[in-house]
This record gives sequence, C-alpha cells and structure tokens, in this order.
Amino acid sequence: MPRPEAGPLPLDTSRPHPARVYDWWLGGKDNYPVDEELARRILAADETAVRGARANRRFMHRAVRVAAEAGIRQFLDIGTGIPTEPNLHQVAQRVAPESRVVYADNDPIVLRHAEALLHGCAEGSTDYVHADVRDPDTILRLAGRTLDFSRPVALSLVALTHYLGEAADGDDVYGLLARYVDALAPGSHLILSQVTADLNPQAVRKAAGLFASNGTPFFPRSLAEFSRFFTGLRLLGPGIIPVTGWRPEPEDVAAQAEGIVPVYAGVAVKP
Repeated sequence: MPRPEAGPLPLDTSRPHPARVYDWWLGGKDNYPVDEELARRILAADETAVRGARANRRFMHRAVRVAAEAGIRQFLDIGTGIPTEPNLHQVAQRVAPESRVVYADNDPIVLRHAEALLHGCAEGSTDYVHADVRDPDTILRLAGRTLDFSRPVALSLVALTHYLGEAADGDDVYGLLARYVDALAPGSHLILSQVTADLNPQAVRKAAGLFASNGTPFFPRSLAEFSRFFTGLRLLGPGIIPVTGWRPEPEDVAAQAEGIVPVYAGVAVKP
C-alpha cells in the first residue's frame, strides 16, 4: 500500500490544535497539556462538546456505510484527525473490501500516525495526503494517485467546515466546497457535519470564542447557512438534521436522551 511521502515536520505544542483537542474529547492520548487545557475550558462552557465529538464519529461511520452500501468504492476524507478505531477505511472495507480511501489532514501529528491509517484490506487501498483543505488543487492531485475522479467518490468533511470562514474571512468556504464537489463525478456523495448556534446559542458562542482566542477561528452556522453547502445536490433522507438523529442507531438514540448536540449533519448525492 502507498505510504506518506512527506518527511518530518515541526510539531508546535505551544498552542492547541483542533485535531488534538478533538482527540482529547474522544478519550485519545495523542494530545498535549495545551490541548487538554483548551478542551476542558470548552467543555466547561459547552457540556455537549464530548457528546458532540463522539456523535460526529458515529455519524461518519453510518454515512460511510450508507455510501458503501449504495455502491461507492472510493472515499476522500478531508480533516481526518488523529486515528481512532474504527477509521473510515475500516468501515468502508467491511462493506466492500475493495474500497479505496484517501485521508487528508494538515496536522504534523496526524502525519506521524499515518501508518495507522494505511492498514486496510489487501483487496483495497489506502493513502494519506498531508495538505490543507484550503489547497484543493494539491489534495485532488495527490488523491488522484489512488482515486479515479471519473467515477463516484464519497467526500467526507466531518466537523471541519466550522473552522473555515467565508470570503470576508479569507477562506470562502462555500467556494472551496464547490471546487471539491465540481471535481466529483455524478453519483458521488457529500458527507458533512457542522457546529451550529441554533440549538444551544450561548454555550456554542462561548466555545467559539475560546477557540478564536487560542488562535483557531471558529464559525458556527445556522440551518440556512449549512444548507448552502448542499446547493445543487440531492439530499438523502432524513435531510439535514441534528447529528444524533441522522439514521440513528441504538447508541445515538441513547445519546439523544442525554440532550441536544448542537451539530447539523447531512449526506447528499451529486446528480
């Protein structure tokens, strides 16, 4: 199987990184005191943070299974984060061992753990691209070593778009997503989740402020703003919905009983 080509990169442990904060919420060990400190402060402001992180992972598992069961055999996961079990390729390859998966992330610690992302089924393929979501040309070019973009691909950006601003913020998240979707063949799936202030305004705004004050701009979005990501695509049922309600399984039903998770989720197909 292919292996990452990038050499050692500097690891900045003086400031928190979203992937490592997320890792702490998931109970991982690949984070540093600065990440744990911010994770705890955000959790104190928004008690749903841990539930939300875990609900996001379960949503990704369900959405990937839905795509694989629909016949998708290629997956591009941007904003991969630090490896957790099961990873996306394990979910996809349990349905279809021949599935080909490319992960992309910009955190050096994810690169250091990339070997864990490459242990897939012999019938399929996995690869890792060290690049930023804001550089679609590089990600698509390098992903093309493993994926055939003339055939359908499931594009996953789970819990990522709330770190990207709009044109006025220097990111143009809608234009960025459109560039990725434009590169996909008809029949491709788009898998997204995004923090919203609609469902818990005060707590989410406090959490966003903590992220921003620690060097990570954070952009919760309303239902209407999140829905814009799916313009021109066909939403799968049940449409856009709080993350624990998207085709829930028993663990998600139990999580719903614990209270709302202020995250929207949706999956759509490119016509």
